[in-house]
Amino acid sequence: MLGLRRRRRLLVCPCGRKQRGRYDTSRRRWRHLDFGACQVWLEADIHRIDCRGCGRVRTEELPWARPGARHSRDFEDVIAWPAQRMDKTSVSRLMRCSWEAVDRIVGRVVVEHVDDARLEDVYRIGVDEISYKRGHKYLTVVADHDTRKVIWVQEGRDKEAFEKFFDTLGDERSEQVEAITMDGSGIYRPVAEGRAPQAEICMDPFHVIKWVNEAVDRARTAQAAEALIPSAQWRSTRAALRKGAENLTDKQRDIINQLRRTRYRLWRAWELKEEFRDVYRVIDPDEARTYLKSWCTRALRSRIPSMRNLVQRIRNHFDAIIAAIELGLSNSLLEGINSKIRVIQRRGYGHSPESLSTMIYLCLSGITITLPTER
Repeated sequence: MLGLRRRRRLLVCPCGRKQRGRYDTSRRRWRHLDFGACQVWLEADIHRIDCRGCGRVRTEELPWARPGARHSRDFEDVIAWPAQRMDKTSVSRLMRCSWEAVDRIVGRVVVEHVDDARLEDVYRIGVDEISYKRGHKYLTVVADHDTRKVIWVQEGRDKEAFEKFFDTLGDERSEQVEAITMDGSGIYRPVAEGRAPQAEICMDPFHVIKWVNEAVDRARTAQAAEALIPSAQWRSTRAALRKGAENLTDKQRDIINQLRRTRYRLWRAWELKEEFRDVYRVIDPDEARTYLKSWCTRALRSRIPSMRNLVQRIRNHFDAIIAAIELGLSNSLLEGINSKIRVIQRRGYGHSPESLSTMIYLCLSGITITLPTER
């Protein structure tokens, strides 16, 4: 047990106001870093003050511990650093404390480091959702394309979740947003258009290519049904139809050539798919709008039902697709963040949305923990 005595005479309220008068005094202990195999505790008198700034009685702020904590600041920083890299069970065993204590410590560290400064100078953002539990339980995640960091996590996959982000961002900072990337879901787009009308909506290329592949699959299924051919016999053609022309094996190339001779409309669907991929690979961004309009005309003239339906879908998101090409943006940053969130889940950081959100901020928002040995 180590006894502490403060040097300063003024008592500091968590709001920042200083005063001499105290409301009452009590003795409290804080867990500190171990000395070898021995646990170390700090003990000191702590005062409550009747703060005129807050208008209520509050516990004074201490230099060696965070507000409401029963652990020293050094102890909590040493907990938070491995928590960014390990599971909480291992951290609790290493530091000889409970799993729940680690969870509470991580929450206090995140609250101290994550502030409104992360929302300053936000110009290009991406939004996506990730499921954290069965039963359609989702988190909405917003990331900054320029810093490549998570700046917002909110429970839910609906318009209200994205609305809360703009409420926190504020009208002035919302007007600075230049581009917002998202997938083809219709959940977030109305909110983005309403709260940041000046921002360019950018459709993720991965999801657009997915639409094209699905249209080719529907064309393949329709061909099998017209020819009364069991779908099982067409499975060998699916991989060839989905694969890019530059990656085809000799066997798959033979399949494509055979389709051109025997199933021309299916081959034409594959060719349209390859031509569409060129808008992202070959075509100059300044010419993408003209090229995509021409492609839509060719797809309509093919008279393939699935391709005609695809054209209608592309026209509904035409400006968003072109904006993504011209600005060179995609939602790949969010997809990578979602993969890291899956790793966080597998490390067992808890199943509650609050615990998972806290760990996302700790690991993916750019928080840097300074260890006591580095000060």
